[in-house]
Amino acid sequence: MQSRAWLVLTSLVFVGFSIAAGIYARKQRLALDAASIVIEGHSIDSLNIANLKRRVNRTLVIQEALHTARIEAEDLEIAWKYSGYCRAERDTSIEFSIDSDDSTAFENLNCVAFDLGRDPDMVRTIRPLLVGSEGISRKLSVPFLEPLKANDSFAVLLKCVLPRCIKAGFGYYTSTLSFAQDRVRRCEVRLIFTGLTPSWLRVYECSAQRRPVLLKTLTPVRQTVDSCEYLDVEEERPGQSARIYIFWRDAA
Repeated sequence: MQSRAWLVLTSLVFVGFSIAAGIYARKQRLALDAASIVIEGHSIDSLNIANLKRRVNRTLVIQEALHTARIEAEDLEIAWKYSGYCRAERDTSIEFSIDSDDSTAFENLNCVAFDLGRDPDMVRTIRPLLVGSEGISRKLSVPFLEPLKANDSFAVLLKCVLPRCIKAGFGYYTSTLSFAQDRVRRCEVRLIFTGLTPSWLRVYECSAQRRPVLLKTLTPVRQTVDSCEYLDVEEERPGQSARIYIFWRDAA
């Protein structure tokens, strides 16, 4: 009887190790899949790097995310606004992920931020802090002017210029969300092109659970001879997801 008991116990231990190994292997496979995103034959390098070191924000609830990207020749200018409330007892900052094929040093990116909740007139400029290493995917931390307490609302605006990061031909822009919530109530992505305008623009979405999926082809909401503007609005977008806007611009 004692031998049977030891045999059962040993078997249970081996089964437990097998289950744990299977779960670990699945997590590693998902991480590897997320780090090898290829769309229409092109590797989305900056997003691949970002996925390897992505951190999920568990202290803030985002109710609205507004992304504006202005592309002129090879330069990308972004303006991102997040608003929501704090669900932790205390929080002092919010992180942003800046992903592009630009490797310009952080100190030369001309990044500024504003705590709109406490400074609606944008008088007090906040200098974002680099978190971790440089590269084509960067983590920036924007400190609030005052620490947030539980249920405090907030609104933060980040502006940044990334030079020489989008060439003629194939190009892309990524809009990522990394928040521990099922859905973001409203997400708006606005892309404005000046000079070289796209022949077409398509929207893909991917997450940790699935490969990139083509959602739609966007048409301009405004267009002139040398500029055009696209708008993508999504209600109840997944809190952990990435949208990739791919486009083609003929050389001048």
